[in-house]
Amino acid sequence: MKNNNVIKIKAVARHHGLFITLTGFIALLIMAWLCSYYWQQARFPLMFMVLACLVTIFIGLLKLAEPAHSLILTAETLTFHHRHGRWQLNWQQIRNIHCVTNTVGLSREELNYVGIKLSSIDSLADNISLRLANRMIHEQKPLIHYCIKHQLLTFEQGILNFEPYILKDGSIIKGPLAAFLHHSEILHHALGAHLFIAASNLNGSIDDFVFLANTYLANAKEAYS
Repeated sequence: MKNNNVIKIKAVARHHGLFITLTGFIALLIMAWLCSYYWQQARFPLMFMVLACLVTIFIGLLKLAEPAHSLILTAETLTFHHRHGRWQLNWQQIRNIHCVTNTVGLSREELNYVGIKLSSIDSLADNISLRLANRMIHEQKPLIHYCIKHQLLTFEQGILNFEPYILKDGSIIKGPLAAFLHHSEILHHALGAHLFIAASNLNGSIDDFVFLANTYLANAKEAYS
């Protein structure tokens, strides 16, 4: 792979958004026509079907609200786009990228996330938007619940921590960003990664993305060595 390659990944969560939205609108028009003729005879079935059309439209609009590309990989950076913001990291700030797994008894469970371990969690402070940091805390609650359930974290560790976060240079971070940094530190302790990308943000398998990202990571390390 050449270092000047730019790969843009469209999230599976955005797939068919326009089709679903148009289907919902067309179905709603048909239902409006049927309601004008059969409302008295079949009021409740028609109400249910109209509601189903509205739900379909809503789902389609949610898909369309997703960014055009959820991940962009370049020779210099890895960027994650979300409808609530983005984070962007240089490859030099990343230590490794892996599938998130956990050993339970004699079996290994694969979680539906890509894990990114950073060289220093401090690099997140300047490279993630505040809205996204706040949103990610809530979206990653299933990971916290999983870790508590499997005794990777205690219940106390899983409680949201809004205490100020002190960076290595002595800077003090407060508010949602501080809570996210504490959150990321706790998940790193449990699962070995600071950042997590859900499978719904990819357009293929987790293994394929991990291989691709690690190729970029290796090329970047080779270029700067």
